Amino acid sequence: MPAGARASARRQSGRSLPFPLAAELALADRLVLAKVRARLGGRLRHAVSGGAPLARETAEFFHSLGVLVLEGYGLTECTAAATFDRPDRYRFGTVGPALPGVEISVADDGEVLVRGENVFGGYFRDEEATRSVLTPDGWLRTGDVGEIDDDGFLTITDRKKDIIVTAGGKNVSPQNIESALKVSRYVSEALVIGDRRPYLVALLCLDHDEVRKVAETDEEVRALVHSAVEEVNAERGEAEQIRRFAILPRDFSSEAAELTPTLKIRRHVAEQHFRREIEALYAGKPA
Repeated sequence: MPAGARASARRQSGRSLPFPLAAELALADRLVLAKVRARLGGRLRHAVSGGAPLARETAEFFHSLGVLVLEGYGLTECTAAATFDRPDRYRFGTVGPALPGVEISVADDGEVLVRGENVFGGYFRDEEATRSVLTPDGWLRTGDVGEIDDDGFLTITDRKKDIIVTAGGKNVSPQNIESALKVSRYVSEALVIGDRRPYLVALLCLDHDEVRKVAETDEEVRALVHSAVEEVNAERGEAEQIRRFAILPRDFSSEAAELTPTLKIRRHVAEQHFRREIEALYAGKPA
């Protein structure tokens, strides 16, 4: 894996592999990596990701194995795809550059805008809804917040309506933190709370199969999760750190209307159902 990771880093930056690394990678591939790819079918060259954020660490992991994951982004209102990685032009952590014939821009408030022949003409018999998402000059307001780098790669940071504004006036993107928390093999779902609150807290669902491999008591489980939270906190400023967390007694579920058909968390529904746990996290001083 270290050999694959070093090769991945060089390939991402467009650099060739020096002979010692190429030799090390060839050996690693023969002994391990090719066997992993064989378990994925044996002929897999590229995988495609869309519909939900892909953690950069996940993309880098598969690339280290020799599988390039191409990520794209779009909405139904722009005929599904607006941006997409290419096999010869990709950047992990982004959703790629604009597709041919598509323009991407970012408004003053950070909202991602899309324009092109792929953008729809409006909602059927609903002019008010149409005006709310289409500007007079044809830009589609996506409702997503993002950034475009100097090379044209788009990074989605959050949903505009999901931005948390803490009691101290700090704007925080919860999805980035939630994705980082779910990188842990022990965390299956995460919901970050903190709008108009003094600090951030998290509701966590566990992968019980993974947890049971290394922890038996409730204290051991909590210590395991605490370590995962601290790893995420170590890479963030104070306003983006999780000060307290609760391990939920059950997973978020579609039956309870906490998940959409595409398994995204309905934040407001989940917050309402677990209001007691949230209030308990804000009772007293933070840990």
